[in-house]
Amino acid sequence: MKKIKTALISVFNKDGLGLLLEELNGFGINFISTGGTHDYIEKLGYKATKVESLTTYPSILGGRVKTLHPKVMGGILARTDNDEDKQELKEYDIIPIDLVIVDLYPFENTLKISNEEEDIIEKIDIGGITLIRAAAKNFKDVMVIPSSDMYEGFLSLINSKDGSTEIEDRKYFAAQAFSISSHYDTAIFNWFNPGNIDAFKVSNNKRNSLRYGENPHQKGVFYGDLAEVFDQVHGKAISYNNLLDLDAAIGLINDFKETTFAVIKHNNACGLASRDSLKEAWNAALAGDPVSAFGGVLATNRNIDAETAEEINKIFFEIIIAPSYDDDALEVLKGKKNRIILVLKNTSFDGIQYRSLLNGVLVQDKDLKSETAKDLRNTTKNNPSRREEEDLLFANKLVKHTKSNTIVLAYNKQLVGSGTGQTSRVDALKQAIEKAKCFDLPLKGAVMASDAFFPFSDCVEIAGNAGITSVIQPGGSIRDKDSIDYCDNNGMSMAMTGNRHFKH
Repeated sequence: MKKIKTALISVFNKDGLGLLLEELNGFGINFISTGGTHDYIEKLGYKATKVESLTTYPSILGGRVKTLHPKVMGGILARTDNDEDKQELKEYDIIPIDLVIVDLYPFENTLKISNEEEDIIEKIDIGGITLIRAAAKNFKDVMVIPSSDMYEGFLSLINSKDGSTEIEDRKYFAAQAFSISSHYDTAIFNWFNPGNIDAFKVSNNKRNSLRYGENPHQKGVFYGDLAEVFDQVHGKAISYNNLLDLDAAIGLINDFKETTFAVIKHNNACGLASRDSLKEAWNAALAGDPVSAFGGVLATNRNIDAETAEEINKIFFEIIIAPSYDDDALEVLKGKKNRIILVLKNTSFDGIQYRSLLNGVLVQDKDLKSETAKDLRNTTKNNPSRREEEDLLFANKLVKHTKSNTIVLAYNKQLVGSGTGQTSRVDALKQAIEKAKCFDLPLKGAVMASDAFFPFSDCVEIAGNAGITSVIQPGGSIRDKDSIDYCDNNGMSMAMTGNRHFKH
């Protein structure tokens, strides 16, 4: 056990500091502090020694240099079991410091509110980060509190041990300190680096423990701030697989401006429809595959009213996410205890995605391309009708969010069938046709979207024989003409986008 005698305190955020000071003062701990922190401490009625009094140097360079001095660093880094260190402390009249409390300049928060380089640069903490690293390095003798978020845990600790700490305590807080310092440096590096320096550096301190991973025998943790994406207003804890489906649902629904409802199952849409009213959109989406919808994730881009909620409530589903709900709609949906109800926030996401594999990480730009009518190149004698063109764009948005190889069939802005994750494009198409037939959905006059080009004409032939009248695909096959010729000879239309949408 080591009794705390002297604390160096230098914090940007003063929240919670008053209670901390009260407890520390009760244990008879002496305070050393800097600038605004010193003034705050004395304003609360506690005595504190100014750092300037120890160093005999003023704060200089606009506050950039305050604590970077042997009188401070020596007090933190001195080893109590080292005779030479103890002799030098005495020789140079250095006071040992056994508690360091720091709250860093808010660099990341500054990035959110300012684009001014000078503002951002001045929020790069130098003295504070040095104090944290020094105290953590010397954890055998020094306790470090590297963030105001850790005040509560620290107070609980010292109250239970009468103002003392054990080496295991100090080592734990030292690890927290290096976690904070490495995260801080990562944020600074990523701001400085526009991509010219080849390095993969990501840090996230928002930890969310999950019940388990993809399967019960796998441990699962999510690092990220879910509160930035949605608010949970009802239901059980969100699982690993829930998060995967939510990611797919949000990515899909955000591509639609019209009133749209989606049903997600195992990361793929089994139902999707756009309509004038939300109730109509829901009923049409459900009709796409009412069997697969069981236990699915529901997503919409509109406020959910009571009438729509009553319809939705007729089936079992696990999660629903929407931008808002009427009060009476929430009352209906909350009828099931474990049902997860989420309110989607208007959040922009990072345009980069990562995927771990082998002994490293894949990094790529997200597929944010969403084609419009201007992106379509009609390649056949017949042009798509206005209704067909709208359906083609609808289907093409969905195909982007469906596992490859994939084919999507749509009619009147409704998913009527899809083939997902198949090893051949023909198999994907056959699966999509069978889905449509299974639920008695229209194929005659429907459109077909493919995530990649057709290497042969077989897919358009199968589609044409099923009644499909228009096709959208990226193009780029050396045998594109075979597919175009078939369409021309059979009264079909085909539009090419030039953009492949693989989702492996």
